[in-house]
Amino acid sequence: MERYDLRKYKEQKLFDRMVEVMDKEAKPGEVIIFMYEVGDFSPVTKSMEVMKEQGHEILNSIKFNEVDWTLVVKRKAS
Repeated sequence: MERYDLRKYKEQKLFDRMVEVMDKEAKPGEVIIFMYEVGDFSPVTKSMEVMKEQGHEILNSIKFNEVDWTLVVKRKAS
């Protein structure tokens, strides 16, 4: 299990980095925790959609503190 702090990324770069991590850095079946900033909560919905489109399993999505969100994703097996 790895945690990735993506708070410095905004909008499309955030989603691109999530896909990159899952494709290139995570092993099949590995659980990854992403932490990122939210404002109007649209990144929460979009990040879950992006991960599901890639075939990964969403395990959890929770508010971490007043401005940060965590998304826990399991990489698809292959």
